[in-house]
Amino acid sequence: MNPFSDLAAHELSIKRRAFLTQSAYGLGGLALATLMERARGAPGHGVITTPHFPIKAKRVIHLCMAGGPSHLESFDWKPELKRLDGQAFPESFTKGQQLAQLQNAVLKARGPFVDFHKHGQTGNEISDLFPHLAGVADELCIIRSMQTEQINHDTAHAFMNSGSIIKGRPSMGSWLLYGLGSETDELPGFVVMTSAGKSGEQPVSARQWSSGFLPSKFQGIQFQAKGDAVHYLGSPDGVCQSTQRQVIEEVRQLNGILAAERVDPEIATRIAQYELAFKMQSSVPDLADMSQESKATLESYGVKRPGDGSFASNCLLARRMAERGVRMIQLYHRAWDHHSGIVEGMKDSALDTDKPSAALIRDLKQRGLLDDTLIIWGGEFGRTPMGQGTGRDHHILGFSIALAGGGIKPGTYGATDELGYRAVENVVDVHDLHATMLHQLGIDHKRMTVKFQGLDMRLTGVAGKLVKGIVA
Repeated sequence: MNPFSDLAAHELSIKRRAFLTQSAYGLGGLALATLMERARGAPGHGVITTPHFPIKAKRVIHLCMAGGPSHLESFDWKPELKRLDGQAFPESFTKGQQLAQLQNAVLKARGPFVDFHKHGQTGNEISDLFPHLAGVADELCIIRSMQTEQINHDTAHAFMNSGSIIKGRPSMGSWLLYGLGSETDELPGFVVMTSAGKSGEQPVSARQWSSGFLPSKFQGIQFQAKGDAVHYLGSPDGVCQSTQRQVIEEVRQLNGILAAERVDPEIATRIAQYELAFKMQSSVPDLADMSQESKATLESYGVKRPGDGSFASNCLLARRMAERGVRMIQLYHRAWDHHSGIVEGMKDSALDTDKPSAALIRDLKQRGLLDDTLIIWGGEFGRTPMGQGTGRDHHILGFSIALAGGGIKPGTYGATDELGYRAVENVVDVHDLHATMLHQLGIDHKRMTVKFQGLDMRLTGVAGKLVKGIVA
């Protein structure tokens, strides 16, 4: 055996291995670069590269009135129901119908305890409990003919968010990020905050902002409404940012090597989340610092102390997030489950939410952001026109929501019957709402699908239609 020929062969093998290794790393680097761009959710890096429709809205702010506000004391005036107050509710309306806790009970009509008036050029009829929203009546599209399929809170929230009650389905915010990407790489593209009222504090589970079967980088991130928006945001004692940057770079390289060896979207998520967490150390304190907001602005929202956990503070923060490119913002106010004490409960809940909701609309309009921001105000269902002690039960056959901005036509759309029991004119279901929301963002709800368990899944399932009557 010639040792020199063996040595030559060994050197050749080293060169060959080095070439293959370096080539692999090069290809891995290209793959990593692509993953990183997508993981960051940079503008235009959703799966919808060419809009299906003209873009009317760039972001959504969903003001979730958790618990189910009564449409009969907010946006749907029923004088006939008031006339029947305390009398037997007509059986012809309810026979064979699904009720929540009033099943087999003696049903009596409960009239609205508050008056309504028409406001603005639209003539929108709004309860006197909401004088500030009445002041922006000409920005509101009030849909009085909403229906949903779920009569219990958690499943109704899931249906409103994901179009399904099945666990593991993506929320609408996750679908938006998947389709459009984010307009910021300094903050999460989908942020959720919660607040609570004096009563009716129905809990809200984190599955409502889950990414489901989509990669977890599309899930909603919950910010704290009180105190620091994000816990443990600062660096530990003795750790400087340059050291953290080095650690992140090393971890990214290791994850890049792993990404080159296998196809796993969660690797891209880890890479992106390390990077985002590092950037949030400076972006979140800047977002939450309201010291530069004028006294007039704070007063317009009703903010007594920024970061105090109130719905008002969250609304102001939502405007600041909208300015910074957050795609989907959900603010849950847990205060509307009024099975009893509805008079005081509705007054308190309206007092908490009316002023900041209207201020958010005005503020966005003043800053030129309302035109391309779609605001959705409403709960997961409505309340019965029949009384339940001193309150109202859950109701799914007719309720109201309000929209503003985002290319939506102001006015009133649809109607319930004379007692507010069932939507009877221009009925809108949750799938229709989702289809219309996506349309305003330039997405055809039938064309944005993901293959899962052998099916082409979409936010609207096998249903959903554009509500043309509310599109400007």
